[in-house]
Amino acid sequence: MARRFPRWAVLATALAAATSLVLPASGVAASDKSSTQDRHVRYMRWNDAADFATGTAAGVTVGDDGALRLGQDTTPAQYTDPFGDGTARSYASGSWTSPVRDIGFGATEAVASWNAVTPTGSWVQTELRGRKTGTDGWTKWYVMGRWTSGDDFAAGDIHRTSVNGQGDDDATVLTDTFHARKGVSVDAVQLRVTLYEPAGTDATPTLSEIGVMSSQLPDDKKVPTSPFTLGKEVWLHVPEFSQDEHTGEYPEYDGGGEAWCSPTSTTMDLYYWNREVPPEDLAWVVPTVDPQVDYAARYTFDYTYDGAGNWPFNAAYAAEFPGMEAFVTRLRSLSEAEQFIARGIPLVISVSFKASEMDGAGYSTDGHLFVIAGFTKNGDVIVNDPATAQDATVTRVYKRSQVENAWVPHSGGIAYVIHPKDVPLPPPPAGEPNW
Repeated sequence: MARRFPRWAVLATALAAATSLVLPASGVAASDKSSTQDRHVRYMRWNDAADFATGTAAGVTVGDDGALRLGQDTTPAQYTDPFGDGTARSYASGSWTSPVRDIGFGATEAVASWNAVTPTGSWVQTELRGRKTGTDGWTKWYVMGRWTSGDDFAAGDIHRTSVNGQGDDDATVLTDTFHARKGVSVDAVQLRVTLYEPAGTDATPTLSEIGVMSSQLPDDKKVPTSPFTLGKEVWLHVPEFSQDEHTGEYPEYDGGGEAWCSPTSTTMDLYYWNREVPPEDLAWVVPTVDPQVDYAARYTFDYTYDGAGNWPFNAAYAAEFPGMEAFVTRLRSLSEAEQFIARGIPLVISVSFKASEMDGAGYSTDGHLFVIAGFTKNGDVIVNDPATAQDATVTRVYKRSQVENAWVPHSGGIAYVIHPKDVPLPPPPAGEPNW
């Protein structure tokens, strides 16, 4: 399940010939194949004291800020970092388990995401289980991620990581995605988050939000082009950063910048909101062209996946910046995406396409992320595409039908929603809200 942007995919000559704003003919006409199946998606979150009061706490408490933190009745725990020196470290731990939440349909996939602050040496683990549709039986608990924001391993930080090898007859976890086996679905979910602080310290992590996107999607190869609802051009002028400006830099993080589409896109989104990495935190980066991109790659890197494209890790990274919150969901169409753009909220989306399927791109990819930064007056999509030779060529316009079909059938419409807490989201859809 590729997230990274393949090194072989960039056609340098085509990119060099691209202008900074390529304007193809409008692509809003519907495709010749219509989907007759519903796209079932639901997002559920817990992010304040009232929400956390609905769950079950063991060794954690809710602070005045409405976030979970370790309390008095913690449980001793040990963890051996699989990428460490083989030494088991001791922790105080506590957990919060969400109430059972009915999904409303039989979900076959789920992605959890969370917002947490983790002082040096502390970390959080998120788990998910599902109730098998039409039964009283539950799957086991699957680990959806072990997260820490730091990487000072000498001081006790663990290596942030997804967990492989969890598959059984019910489901498996593909890096960041719960994936049910054929013939299995779940109609309810629970999340469990465990907080860990190094034994003998008070370096408690805090968790301000946790959520889960559950989905059951048709297997359409193409989708009809959604209606253009904005009716006018809206361009959010997201800052432009090219991943290819970083080709070969810091190869220990997935080979270098040519694979950093996800952290580059996340960084563009954050810098749009004026959330910048302090200069003193960038002093280690050499060379210094857009060092914030190298920084993001380092601090989103998943040591098991061996890449910086873990979806919830990018959301968790973005949420560390002051006043920000972030989550991962699936959107059903570009019409839904327009609602965020209308509120001034850019989106990072996951796409896959051949060069012949995206006019003006000049490359093929089996997994890539870029930013939706707006729409033209004809409904085509203004994107910040990091797969360009330089920052000046990042802003592109791609045809609406081509973006929709590179996004919705291929990743199921995956999007990172990153915004300041005081910037409200659009009203969610009724029935099956997906944000």
